[in-house]
Amino acid sequence: MEELELSKLKAKAREVRKAVIEAIGRLGIGHIGGCMSIVETLVILYHKFLRIDPADPRKPDRDKLILSKGHAGPTLYAILADLGFFPKDWLATLNRGGSRLPSHCDMNLTPGVDMTTGSLGHGLSAGVGMAIGHRLDKLPGRIYVVIGDGECNEGQVWEAAMSAAQFGLDNLIAFLDYNKLELDGYLEEVMDIADITAKWVSFNWFVQRIDGHDYRQLEKAILRAQAQRGKPSMIVLDTVKGKGCSFAENRVESHNMVFDLQKAREAIAILDRAQD
Repeated sequence: MEELELSKLKAKAREVRKAVIEAIGRLGIGHIGGCMSIVETLVILYHKFLRIDPADPRKPDRDKLILSKGHAGPTLYAILADLGFFPKDWLATLNRGGSRLPSHCDMNLTPGVDMTTGSLGHGLSAGVGMAIGHRLDKLPGRIYVVIGDGECNEGQVWEAAMSAAQFGLDNLIAFLDYNKLELDGYLEEVMDIADITAKWVSFNWFVQRIDGHDYRQLEKAILRAQAQRGKPSMIVLDTVKGKGCSFAENRVESHNMVFDLQKAREAIAILDRAQD
């Protein structure tokens, strides 16, 4: 990755973080922690890898992305708005009555959202179904799924993992947001998933583990996953919950945190100063 491209992606990530912090600050409460930890992943996917068209968001042979950890919807919304799927002023309506941007992703409300999510554990199964559908219909698009580490407490995740491997779904690439925190505490205290990389390997996936905030590592991992044949791919992302939001980083309570617009703008100012 050249320095100019890296610089543009980093700038885009700052824009997304600022938009999400402000949108949640206007609302007064939201899932800021899980939104911040996946910014780099969604930015590089939407700005470098996904074959999509804002003018034709339902094009059958497009790449599809399922944000299984649907509570991180505000990050996806900020990116979709920036790409032109809908007006940016929608962001100010986040999770309000009549909004087309609910707290958790809804494919029937938001242009560019490929699957309704939020009931954790279901997204990977949906991805398996889509990947099989693409194969049956001979469609070239890949299916990308982002799941949470706490979500891996759900048995359905592992049923989907078995199915994807059994059917050799090499058009399925998943990302695990491994920020080590979930709703009620540290992952190892709530329900320890132990060596998560070894688990996915044992389910016969092609597995990589990287720094989820490093664009060069993300690029290399995605390219390697795309080149795989005969296996689904899992990219385990070591991330920081609340990354880039000063009052939310590495805090359990950032899963769904109360804060106002003044606090949001203070965090944005700190983010801007860090850029200088």
